[in-house]
Amino acid sequence: MIHDQRAEKFRQIVENKFQIYNSLFMSLPYDKMTNIGMLLPFLCEESKIGYEAGKTPEEIIEEFFKNHTDLQTEEQKTELLFKIIQYIERQVVLFDSIEDAAFPNLHSESDNGTVTNMYERSLQDHKLEKIREKLKDFAVKVVFTAHPTQFYPNSVQRILHDLRNAITTDSITNIDMLLQQLGKTPFVNKEKPTPIDEALSIIYYLRYVYYDSIGELFTKIKTTFENNHFHLHEDLIQLGFWPGGDRDGNPFVTADVTKRVAEELRSAILKAYYNNLKLVRRRLSFRGVSEVLGQLSAELYTAIFRNEKIEAEDIIKRLNEAEKILVEQHNSLFIDVLVNFRDRVKIFGTHFATLDVRQDSRIHQKVIDEVFAKVFGNAEASYEEKYNKLIGINEKINADDFEDIVKDTLLTVSQITEIQELNGSRGMNRYIISNSDAVKDVMNVYAFFKVCGYQDEEINMDIVPLFETMEGLANAENVMNELYQNPVYKKHLAKRGNQQTIMLGFSDGTKDGGYLKANWEIYKAKEVLTQLSEQNGIKVVFFDGRGGPPARGGGKTHDFYASQGKTIANNKIELTIQGQTITSIFGNKEQAKYNFEQLLTAGVENDVFKNAKKELTEKERALIVELADISYQKYSDLKAHPMFVPYLQEMSTLEYYGKTNIGSRPSKRGGGNELKFEDLRAIPFVGSWAQLKQNVPGFFGFGFAMQKMKEQGRFEEVRALYKGSDFFKTLVLNSMMSMNKTYFPLTYYIKNNPKFGAFWNVLFDEYSLSKEIMLELTGFKMLQEEDPLSRKSVKIREKIVLPLLSIQQYALMKIQKGEGNKEAYEKLVTRSLFGNINASRNSA
Repeated sequence: MIHDQRAEKFRQIVENKFQIYNSLFMSLPYDKMTNIGMLLPFLCEESKIGYEAGKTPEEIIEEFFKNHTDLQTEEQKTELLFKIIQYIERQVVLFDSIEDAAFPNLHSESDNGTVTNMYERSLQDHKLEKIREKLKDFAVKVVFTAHPTQFYPNSVQRILHDLRNAITTDSITNIDMLLQQLGKTPFVNKEKPTPIDEALSIIYYLRYVYYDSIGELFTKIKTTFENNHFHLHEDLIQLGFWPGGDRDGNPFVTADVTKRVAEELRSAILKAYYNNLKLVRRRLSFRGVSEVLGQLSAELYTAIFRNEKIEAEDIIKRLNEAEKILVEQHNSLFIDVLVNFRDRVKIFGTHFATLDVRQDSRIHQKVIDEVFAKVFGNAEASYEEKYNKLIGINEKINADDFEDIVKDTLLTVSQITEIQELNGSRGMNRYIISNSDAVKDVMNVYAFFKVCGYQDEEINMDIVPLFETMEGLANAENVMNELYQNPVYKKHLAKRGNQQTIMLGFSDGTKDGGYLKANWEIYKAKEVLTQLSEQNGIKVVFFDGRGGPPARGGGKTHDFYASQGKTIANNKIELTIQGQTITSIFGNKEQAKYNFEQLLTAGVENDVFKNAKKELTEKERALIVELADISYQKYSDLKAHPMFVPYLQEMSTLEYYGKTNIGSRPSKRGGGNELKFEDLRAIPFVGSWAQLKQNVPGFFGFGFAMQKMKEQGRFEEVRALYKGSDFFKTLVLNSMMSMNKTYFPLTYYIKNNPKFGAFWNVLFDEYSLSKEIMLELTGFKMLQEEDPLSRKSVKIREKIVLPLLSIQQYALMKIQKGEGNKEAYEKLVTRSLFGNINASRNSA
């Protein structure tokens, strides 16, 4: 019933509004875009009818030119296609703004996963004290990354923000003006953004979205659960930050960049305090209080513009002084305004978000090898001997004695103390190692600190291994067991409160092992590492490298965390949010607050409310193992297919990711011209399947595994697993989300291709099988039947970008045939990436 009401509301305030404002948009006069609004519906219709009839994108586009234009030259035709792409990009922004503006009306304060709902449930079940107990040391941390899955320049993001507000109030005049501004504002960066640009882009969200949304949510939780005996800790909701610190994600990040981004984060939070304080002073205009707050304002101003040091404790001390006067002399009038401001200072400190350092373990090994050779005059030694000898060094190595990456790594480590001095210890406190699969990977980083002159007690950093491949996940238990026993590392952990953060990467796991296998291996790794850590007296925190789409660990986040049982440590929920998922899930105050809330309640409820569906029985585990192994074999066979990499290289947009003006993430790790599967980065890998509308990493092998069970007469076991296990059910629903964003008719033409036809049929057959068997399993009549809002949103978005996909495929076909102006067609492919990714919201 509620589903039906929300679906009807969605139709009224999203679908209908889009039709109204889109018709306004289509009639606006834009430079060089005359008549596009009239032509676009024709291309949309030709595409839809053409694909269902089995026509190729080339045939569809050529018929469109012939039937609806009088264009003759190739140059005229490509110019029109560019204009259509520009138009569609703006339609996507319009739909984003309308859908985002509707968010508060489509979600209720008492929805599942809200603080209000959790409170009411705790009263009914007499679990209020248990909730408070859990909240004492629980935390949620969202780490923002700057990967190239968000293509809107800052100027467009600001229009999007204003357009959303105008739509909320149905201000036709403002909407009209903003749509005109949108039509004339470039959607593509002229130059590749620097790592600083990327960082500033996300700092914008910190200042104008998360400062308020987290502050307000903290107040809401405080008001709901605090009493005389229980007070919330300020680290309940935390922010992390990768732009400017993540070298593995962006090869252009240097020590200077890291330092500058740390300064920008500090400056941004102090500016937020300075502005917030103006509002506080407007209310607290009383004698005594006013003077103290005026003094604080002057101190903040000096810290911002003269870069003088100010600590969070200094700000809090001033606010405490003001509070004392307010209580004693002014009847505590407006005290909540002061308290809310002080809470924000406690939450955000002088760091705003914790800046992480990340680098690949293979780069680290290169640095260790060069430093060892320089210090000891030889390169011949085992890994263990190298880091053990370097750990024993007491004098600081001069970074200037080295070049390039070695020098930069040493400079990065050397400046950590300086960053912690200004931004506080929360400003930078961990070093993450990509592709960890051995003890040396962690100990190498410890050795960096020693050669940079740090004494053991001065290393105020957590060292975080990131296990991401199947091999890395398989080695995780042995690596951590050995580390926990290592005397040097054991001592370091004790100094860090015997808490170990372990990062697990969904992206490369899925790329490596397929959807079901990767998710199961990560689940098992968490169980094993939980047990191992407990045995060693270590509090383990799992940090999930989750992307936007289900194929990279994204999808229904609340359901995912709420489905993890007692066998997995639940001390903290920590995950990465990246690119377009920042704007689509955390892009405005209402959405951000709602989604932070969903994460928090998932973790708390997981412990407090017992649910048999979370605990896997031995029988269920055995069945998941069987399914995972069968699907892994099927996916491995696909990877081993001689056409796998050539298909991506020649038929998809894989190689065009590197041509876009985006700062981070090259298409592959490693040099050389030959494209190897293991060097492919997960974002362009998953994104390329999404551009083809095939989304292979999100489902391949899953349906095949279930079909095998059905052939053995065991499908009822799978059905019982789906009904009995929240974990398995979440995987199925997320996989169905991936399939709902596929559209194989777009590439029907490939089935007749002499080189790739057979391979395309392998993909299509698995999709058809997976869809059929998952509908049978769930009892649904259509994909995403359980989530009508998401289903409707996907349907409209897919309709908007269908002409864009036709253009992209048309250009790819021209390039493959070697026809016409190759440069122009390559630009068409690259440009069409943007709108498609932005429309899909969690496609890469």
